[in-house]
Amino acid sequence: MSPPGPVVVATHGHCFDGLASAVLFTHLLRSIDAGRYAQLPFVYRGQAYDPGKSGVDPAIFANASESAILDFRYTATDRLTWYFDHHVSAFPGDAERAHFAALQQRGRAFYDAKAGSCTMLVDRTARSTFGVDTARFEELVRWADMIDTAGFPTPMMAVERTHPEMKLLAVIEQQGDDKLLSDLAVRLSQRPLSEVAVDPDLVARFTPLDALHREHVNRIRARAQHRGAVVWVDLLELPVETVTKFVTYADYPDVPYSVVASRTEKRCKISVGYNPWCKIPRTHDIARICERHGGGGHPVVGAIALPADVERCRKLALEIVEELQR
Repeated sequence: MSPPGPVVVATHGHCFDGLASAVLFTHLLRSIDAGRYAQLPFVYRGQAYDPGKSGVDPAIFANASESAILDFRYTATDRLTWYFDHHVSAFPGDAERAHFAALQQRGRAFYDAKAGSCTMLVDRTARSTFGVDTARFEELVRWADMIDTAGFPTPMMAVERTHPEMKLLAVIEQQGDDKLLSDLAVRLSQRPLSEVAVDPDLVARFTPLDALHREHVNRIRARAQHRGAVVWVDLLELPVETVTKFVTYADYPDVPYSVVASRTEKRCKISVGYNPWCKIPRTHDIARICERHGGGGHPVVGAIALPADVERCRKLALEIVEELQR
């Protein structure tokens, strides 16, 4: 008789909230059935919103005893046994909503677009629905929620990255492949975030990233253009892996929106955000704007992944800049 398969956790990759959600989910399962889940290995697979990709490839669940999608768009597959998310663009269509409803009836699917982070949703569900004690993860939940809601006291906190937790965020965003995702999920399951964030190997990873980040900040400042209600940043000239909108929020505190067009070697991306420190009320649902072009997100922040076509990306980004003026 072959041994049971692993628990396969598909979570938002290169994302602090995706990682923290995986940690809380692992704790949830091992708490509700320690005998079963203590014996099963957990496999963590980071997910990305690539052009033309609407969800998770069901093939990654082929040999799983249990499977979960966390902090990512819903995929209707009979192999899925758990789901947690908080994005307003979580469901591509009616088929996914119907499949979710069936899983929800079994008490295995949880969705709340009002939750600030997926981590907060998993934490709340673990406590209120399953009676699981999550007190030792309070620090991790607090940071995940602050990062995902952009709930920093000032935008410069995100730009300067002086806190160890913000340095860890940079490492996750830049280098968070499946190997590091799995490594950090284990560490954060066993030790407090404040300890893990200062592990020497993670600090060493951050050091070269800090210099690149400072160059990136300067590049954004050089390319930023104030256009009415929008700060428009065209970064398509050179490839960049990660984009931060907090620079525009800090430098243009009275401008409500930012639109950033960027590219990697394989794709283009449009990032759209509302400045939470701006005193001008938000009048657009950014997630809905992004959904019309194959992307998604939240009412205050979203993104669109596109093929590696610079002119198409720039044209669409400028159309969104114009839409946000109205």
